[in-house]
Amino acid sequence: MNYLAHAYLSFNQPAILAGNLLGDFVKGKQVNQFPDDVRKGILLHRAIDSFTDEHPATREAKIIFKPYYRLYSAAFIDVSYDHFLANDWQQFTDDSLQEFSQQVYLSLDKYRDVFPEPFKQVFPYMKQYNWLYNYRNRSGIERSFAGVVHRSQYLTDSQTAFKLFEDNYHKLQQYYADFFPALHRFTLNTLEKM
Repeated sequence: MNYLAHAYLSFNQPAILAGNLLGDFVKGKQVNQFPDDVRKGILLHRAIDSFTDEHPATREAKIIFKPYYRLYSAAFIDVSYDHFLANDWQQFTDDSLQEFSQQVYLSLDKYRDVFPEPFKQVFPYMKQYNWLYNYRNRSGIERSFAGVVHRSQYLTDSQTAFKLFEDNYHKLQQYYADFFPALHRFTLNTLEKM
């Protein structure tokens, strides 16, 4: 999952939120360098990613991007899922997504001292351009796809990914609908056991 889902699946617990959003920036045993409550968030992030990658709906969804993007197809699915979460009326209205996004940025500001260096560089842009809210818009997804390509070592074209997203929009939306309730239950159960 991408930033919005990781934030949402932190269930308004600030330290869990911090760890959950730092997860991609913490490798291996580096997790042990963080305070316990933030470390739990990082471990939760890893559990969410594993569950997402192994879910049958995600495996099917990746097929859409795989011929062009191979291993990076998962990153495009993560961004797509955030778009559908941002537009899921059972989770957010336009106003509540805007409010949620601002609360996340405020909460993260209190954890700046534990940010890994790469996240310190990303966070100001996330906040300034309101990434969490802008997953709602197709233009935000297009920019996010461009960001995936920019951060990759081998990719050069994000327009093909965006066209695939547009051409398969309803199919991807159905994969999200088949997957997200199970992820929500899994995350709640995992968090309770931590």
